[in-house]
Amino acid sequence: MEVVTKGFELIIFDCDGVLVDSEPIINRAHARVLTACGYSITEEALIERFCGMSDAEMLHIIEREWGRALPGFYAARVGEMIESGFRQSLAPIDSVAEFLDGLRLPRCVASSSVPQQIRYKLELTGLLTYFGDNLFSATMVARGKPAPDLFLYAAEQLRAAPTRCLVIEDSAAGIDAAVAAGMTAIGFSGGSHCGPAHAARLQTHGAKLVIANMRELAAALARIAKPSAAAMHAEPTRG
Repeated sequence: MEVVTKGFELIIFDCDGVLVDSEPIINRAHARVLTACGYSITEEALIERFCGMSDAEMLHIIEREWGRALPGFYAARVGEMIESGFRQSLAPIDSVAEFLDGLRLPRCVASSSVPQQIRYKLELTGLLTYFGDNLFSATMVARGKPAPDLFLYAAEQLRAAPTRCLVIEDSAAGIDAAVAAGMTAIGFSGGSHCGPAHAARLQTHGAKLVIANMRELAAALARIAKPSAAAMHAEPTRG
């Protein structure tokens, strides 16, 4: 079924928790290794505090609060656990492929992950074909989410006006970034890491609306469709 996207020029998707159900795998690995290193924290606490941020920013905050540097083996050990988890159980978010099949609008991914990880996750789940090379990482800009830099960079690269961009995000940091960029944001609370209060949190941060299943996204787009640029500039009718 063709998806109605009237008035938008570009749809920007976050990756983790929006396209692929990767947040539990990633945060479980970080929680286990951090706890083994002496910084006791749960997967749930990591998601609550740092969902949407880059690993580099998250670990910088943890080291600053902890007052010590993480050991040199940290990145490799976490990477091994995440790689194993991806190969065992990484899956696309339910119904996202069906939505993308019907989408007739330019689309891209803008994620806090590093470029090779974005590509790898999309390849592993069969979603890369929907985006090609339109993959943007926080490593490409000065500031990651919740700053607007990444979304503005993606819009600039694809020649889309920020006010005509739609962002699909599962994190408060991502919604903050979209709002700061002057874009419309739809929150997604259907990832397996999302608790019962997640939708309300996204709305509080400025999501236009929040959906819990990708099957709801086409209808959500129709509800918030913007007037076309032509309609906005048309001469008023005279009675």
